[in-house]
Amino acid sequence: MERWQNCIAVVTGASSGIGAVLTQQLIEAGVTVVALARRLDRMEQLRQHLTEPLRDQLHIRQCDVTSMESVSDAFDWIEENLGGTDILINSAGKLSGGQLVTMALDVVQQVLQTNVMGVVYCTQRAFQSMRQRDTAGHVVLINSIVGHYLFNPLPGSLQELNMYPATKHALTAMTELFRQEFRDLKTKVKITSISPGLVDTDLVPQAYKRLPMLQPDDVANAIIYALSTPPHVQVHELTIKPMGEPF
Repeated sequence: MERWQNCIAVVTGASSGIGAVLTQQLIEAGVTVVALARRLDRMEQLRQHLTEPLRDQLHIRQCDVTSMESVSDAFDWIEENLGGTDILINSAGKLSGGQLVTMALDVVQQVLQTNVMGVVYCTQRAFQSMRQRDTAGHVVLINSIVGHYLFNPLPGSLQELNMYPATKHALTAMTELFRQEFRDLKTKVKITSISPGLVDTDLVPQAYKRLPMLQPDDVANAIIYALSTPPHVQVHELTIKPMGEPF
């Protein structure tokens, strides 16, 4: 992580789960982090968990990734106050239980906007910054194993993932799409998709909590590994599963 010392990382969904843990790990590695999330109180709690010397490396901004205006305001602030973005971690995600054929369409739209369009909004702004400054930046998408295949529900229960796997399959396609675009536009920007199995976060339905699960720091460690690779190495897709996972 030496080459990222004093660089600027933007982490979406930083108020909990993988985003919160990764924010702390990046700061401890010497990276300045702009933490974006809707819940400012949760991010203030994250600041309090840092030791006093490290707190100046954390900047928190309220941001709703489903809103182009909110994303633009956040990245405008980054440009004006910190000079630009070197790393983008698209960690914000949404999963709402229910069946796609019966659930409220506004909820379906929220999942789509958060998991797909939020990634597009943030990646466009981060890439613009990286390209303008000719920075060898890195964009990370938090994908999922259900972005590659869809497993059956637990016996005796209905399928609850509805729109979520579709949005993660979109990220799988977008990872390759971004890789080709970054290459063909003659940039040095990397793209990495991280696809975990079950992770012990607020997103996981309660029925799945009894199965083997990863911890958020397991996924954060994988992201740190991908960021730590030399400039000529690109970790395109990294799949992580807990031991004993049945899927």
